[in-house]
Amino acid sequence: MQQFYARQMRLLDERRAEEWARTFTEDGVFAQNIAPEPLRGRDAVAAAVRRNLERTADTPEQRRHVFSMLTVVPGPDGSLSTRCYAQVLVTPAGGPARLHLSAVCEDELVPHGDGWLVRHRRVEHDGV
Repeated sequence: MQQFYARQMRLLDERRAEEWARTFTEDGVFAQNIAPEPLRGRDAVAAAVRRNLERTADTPEQRRHVFSMLTVVPGPDGSLSTRCYAQVLVTPAGGPARLHLSAVCEDELVPHGDGWLVRHRRVEHDGV
C-alpha cells in the first residue's frame, strides 16, 4: 500500500494529471469536505486536477503530497479500506518549505491487475 500511495502522489507532484486520474476506477469518486459535491468518474477527476495544475502553473513552487500513518483493513470482497494522514508541503523558489494543508484521507481500493485502483476517496481537510 505504501508503494501504491508513493507512486500515486509522485504522479500528482510531477503534474501528471491523466496518469494520476488513471489510479481511480472509471466510476471512481473523489469527495472533499471543502467541495459542495464529489467528483464522479475518472474523467471528472482528471479535469479537476488539470484545472488545478493550470491554476498553479506559473507559481514558482514545488508541492509535495505526503501520506503517512497508514492503516489498511481488508474487505470481504477483496477490496481494502485505508486511512491515512495527508499533508501538502509547498516550497517556493529560494524559500523554506511550509505546510499548505493537513487532512485525513480515507480510500476504498479495489484490485486491478497486479495493483490497486481507488473506487472512493474522502478527504477531510483539517480546520474546516
